[in-house]
Amino acid sequence: MALSHELVPTGFSLAAVFAWGASDFLGGYASRRGNAFLVTTIAHVSGLILMCTLASATHAPFLSRHSLAWAVAAGTSGGTALAIFYRALAVGRMGLTAPVAALLGAAIPTAFGMLTEGFPGTVRVSGFLLAGIGIWLISRTEDGSGAEGIGLAALAGLGFAGFYMGMREAGDGSALWLATFTRTGGLIVTGMIVILTRSFREITPAGVRWGMLAGCLDATGTALFVRASQTGRLDAAVVLTSLYPAVTVLLARLILREHFTRWKAVGIFAAMLAVPLIAG
Repeated sequence: MALSHELVPTGFSLAAVFAWGASDFLGGYASRRGNAFLVTTIAHVSGLILMCTLASATHAPFLSRHSLAWAVAAGTSGGTALAIFYRALAVGRMGLTAPVAALLGAAIPTAFGMLTEGFPGTVRVSGFLLAGIGIWLISRTEDGSGAEGIGLAALAGLGFAGFYMGMREAGDGSALWLATFTRTGGLIVTGMIVILTRSFREITPAGVRWGMLAGCLDATGTALFVRASQTGRLDAAVVLTSLYPAVTVLLARLILREHFTRWKAVGIFAAMLAVPLIAG
């Protein structure tokens, strides 16, 4: 029974890994065909429509004022970070910038989770460390190239950390409505930037399509992360979902033919080993 209870949040977290990893690849790909803030705005709109439709169709209970306010705040932080992150993916190498943002975004809320929820146990902490090593190895570059976008990726990581902690504060409301209002918070910020910079047409038709798909996947990943943090510990959910760069890196290798070093393979293997340790 205890094992089954632990597997529930782990399952949600791993599903979020695939959704977020694919979303980031598509978002970065779309940002090479358009303004990053415009791409992110399109992504927020599509994700908002999808989550709102699902929440309404399933008659999910609406949020309290407290949950709604924290969801919007988390979305503002995460949504702005996502636009910065898409820009980092566009100007740098996806196999490098994605793990940097994930590692920094995971470290802060993981420490916060340990402080507020207590020590998670030696085995789980070992999994946290192994996952961190895996993310770092995935991000390693051997030829000294691809440093572009690292500063933006680090800034995005701080925004992602704010998103994680904000979503935890939002409480146990409907994951679909929480995901909806995180899109709202992000949309307000990125939409204002697009309006102020008049970047309405700085995108190709293909960029619009990829941005819409990225937004649907990103919103789905958010809903899955919410369920993982609601059914388990914040630190475990954050660390597990932060393994999404493995998916981004693999897609960048398969589709864009980005260089895939042996260290990336070792990093992905270390991340896979970390999963059962974190699941406890």
